[in-house]
Amino acid sequence: MPIVNRFAEFHDQITEWRRDIHAHPELLFDVHRTAGVVEDKLKAFGVDDVVTGIGRTGVVGVIRGRASNSGKVIGLRADMDALPIQEVRDIPHKSKVDGKMHACGHDGHTAMLLGATKYLAETRNFDGTAVVIFQPAEEGGGGGDLMVKDGMMERFAIDEVYGMHNFPGLPVGQFAIRQGPLLAAADFFEIHIEAKGGHAARPHECNDPVIVASSIVQAFQTIVSRNVDPVESAVISVTKIEVGDTNNVIPQTAYMMGTVRTLTPEMRDLVERRMTTVAENLGAAFEANVAFKYQRLYPVTCNHGEQTAFAVDVARDIVGESNVEDATPPIMGGEDFSFMLEARPGAFIFVGQGDTAGVHHPEYDFNDEIIPIGCSYWVRLVETAMPAS
Repeated sequence: MPIVNRFAEFHDQITEWRRDIHAHPELLFDVHRTAGVVEDKLKAFGVDDVVTGIGRTGVVGVIRGRASNSGKVIGLRADMDALPIQEVRDIPHKSKVDGKMHACGHDGHTAMLLGATKYLAETRNFDGTAVVIFQPAEEGGGGGDLMVKDGMMERFAIDEVYGMHNFPGLPVGQFAIRQGPLLAAADFFEIHIEAKGGHAARPHECNDPVIVASSIVQAFQTIVSRNVDPVESAVISVTKIEVGDTNNVIPQTAYMMGTVRTLTPEMRDLVERRMTTVAENLGAAFEANVAFKYQRLYPVTCNHGEQTAFAVDVARDIVGESNVEDATPPIMGGEDFSFMLEARPGAFIFVGQGDTAGVHHPEYDFNDEIIPIGCSYWVRLVETAMPAS
């Protein structure tokens, strides 16, 4: 594969960075050690400007090319946070923090962008400005949203923005992308049910919250099967129900929570509206008090046409035309790079992780073999988008 040869020399060093980050996982916005490592390396690389505290704990670096005639500014984003999962594999760089691990590869994303930054700061073989973005709190905290709200796009005059994520199951040496919706909107919901409890032997004197909760779970599935067009996509998953304490008491209350995934704003509106109606009216039918709360978390990750086509061309230059899938099916996972794509045109791409455990799994580990491929993608993206005279 025609990767940038220099990354063969950097590979061991970048792998060390990655494994150090892996061994010291941090959650959400509490990425102070990781952000500090990033800051120190950017300064050591000779990056022109290093700014911290964007989106609370985000780090941004500015690299100016040999020329600035084009005036163009390209943003490259990596995420830094880990997950609240206990790592189970006994590997040399295993997490040193109980209950936390890099189970989604953000350690690899950060390391690959650091490797690309080192190269770009050394060579500066482009006409314009590259802005490297190291983001906190992708895993449910909305760090990308906060960085945008902090004025990052305007402050650094970013014209286009690009993201990348590893993809278990996609062979090493391949990329996958699509124009339009690539990842789903990710929303959460909570339901508090208050009913009348009592003795389990006298259910006729109660309006059992267990029955109310069970009915709501069943009815939610009919939204997908009977309200959603079969050619559209929607997922409603109830992931937690807390109710009751013992075997002979019908409880007073129940608590439910879960997630919703959709691929269009219209479907998002439909599902939220129907879930609200179903939950509240089932509560009324059982004469129970049902409080339904729906939280919109991440919007659809929607790739822009021109930038997607450009990303495809760059990826094909690195791994060959047959190794880039440019119409990959959408995935119902969520990604808060979506906020950056709402603020600026750009594209999000998957890089093959190979045959490994899936993301968010306690046996997952980032595949260091793909580091030169990811680094090469970032570098070629900058140099191709802003060619030196």
